[in-house]
Amino acid sequence: MLKHSIRWLAGLGAAGALVAASVTPAVAAAAPTVEPYFQDSTLAVDAAPTTRQLFLFADGPMVLTDVSLRYDYRSLAGRITVAPADGQDCTAPEAGVLVCEDPYGVDISELPPLGSGIYRGVAERVRIAATDDAQLGDSGDIAVSFEAAGGQRGSYTSQVRIGEGVDLAGGPFTDHSAEPGAKVTLPLAVANVGDTTVRGFVAVFDLRYSIRATDRFSNCLYSEDHLLSCQFEEEIPVGEGLSTTLNVQLARDTYAPSNQGGYAQFMTTADFEDLTRVRDSVGGQAATRGSGPKLTLAEAPSRMRQADQTDVGPGYDYTGWNVKVTGTNGTDLAAIGDALKGSAGAVVTATVGFRNNGPATLDKVNADYEAATHTDVELPPGTTAVEIPNGCQLRQRTRTYLCASEMLLVAGRSYTMDFRLRIDKVIPNARGAVRVNAPCECPGGGSFEDDIKPANDKATIVVNARPGGGGGGGDGGGALPITGSPTGLLAGIGGLLFIVGTGGYLLARRRTTRFVA
Repeated sequence: MLKHSIRWLAGLGAAGALVAASVTPAVAAAAPTVEPYFQDSTLAVDAAPTTRQLFLFADGPMVLTDVSLRYDYRSLAGRITVAPADGQDCTAPEAGVLVCEDPYGVDISELPPLGSGIYRGVAERVRIAATDDAQLGDSGDIAVSFEAAGGQRGSYTSQVRIGEGVDLAGGPFTDHSAEPGAKVTLPLAVANVGDTTVRGFVAVFDLRYSIRATDRFSNCLYSEDHLLSCQFEEEIPVGEGLSTTLNVQLARDTYAPSNQGGYAQFMTTADFEDLTRVRDSVGGQAATRGSGPKLTLAEAPSRMRQADQTDVGPGYDYTGWNVKVTGTNGTDLAAIGDALKGSAGAVVTATVGFRNNGPATLDKVNADYEAATHTDVELPPGTTAVEIPNGCQLRQRTRTYLCASEMLLVAGRSYTMDFRLRIDKVIPNARGAVRVNAPCECPGGGSFEDDIKPANDKATIVVNARPGGGGGGGDGGGALPITGSPTGLLAGIGGLLFIVGTGGYLLARRRTTRFVA
């Protein structure tokens, strides 16, 4: 279950939810296989229905046709309802079963940016609600299965339980200012704007890569020096609020000037469990619990409670901070070329890309899935590309491939990719080129335009005959590649986060290779 195709997933809404600090990637299957996921739910009587979707993940792009979905909730028949939300054609063959047909199919396509390696499709939504007969403490499951043309099928069983309805609201957003390397104190405030006492809750953090924790609280989870979440046992009476402060520090490699910061989303303990139970299924490793004292909360100022109690809906369960980074701290991206040798007919590997020489990390992680930069790879004359990296596209009527980068480019790291080139004709000193910060007319943005040392943005790919004229695979020069995103936390949540809603961050990418000739 969920071990092959679901590796890097993104956040729920603004804050996301921690699944694990890191995960070991699996090898992609030769043909796309589809694996479903349907999130757990905690429901309350007399509350608005919860909307859920079946997510379908695969190792590659595909379109599922003649899709049939079956929702089996007989273990909770009479206590919950499952109803279509998008007008699809559904029937109820028996109590506790809903069967829906999707005549338009499900398109499983790659999430942006190009080359993300994450292929996802989404089925039509359903609404899940507790009935008047549901009792506090009731629990059961929903077994969701699908069938499609060509024999594709799969199932996933999610847990459902009946709980109390509460309404959490976050404190106001705040602005701060600091230089790279400086410490910042962030307020953390939450209020109970419902009509039931809140008994324990969790704050889940979505912080930029540059925001580093300086404390290690025993009720908080961390990935290296990034704060992930904190769990609180405190009760919040109706109409009351609690607050504390977080001491964080900007990394010395923070880009300046820039705006950094993030969010905290507040959720009940049960809702947090609903969102994170899947981490064991995907093989995620546990985050690290702090070894210091507990992070505690005190009664919030009355002015905060009054503001948060004015017609606050469920969409206000988060708070956030913006840190204006002052000073100047730029980034130098330097192109990496390669020198290859081989005879006519040989296939050689060109390992090319760029290095972030710093001093600043370039962080473009955002909900628009923008690549931090783009790289042009121009093939040397006499060669043909037979395998190219995912994330690269041939520019029309040229021998140049445009390649999207990661969204987070850490200072001191190299980001390289492999092109497999067939030597059709040996031309002495045949030269191609690698150009980082290449222009791109991309919907989500172009390339990095403020490189502090543009003179090293270009490098060469040189192909020569192998001495002695021997055949074989040829040699690749240059340093060992460090490809992909860092294995630790990206953007302040976890190396593995689960997509369950709209928006959110694509926090890591898996670079693969595809055949072109």
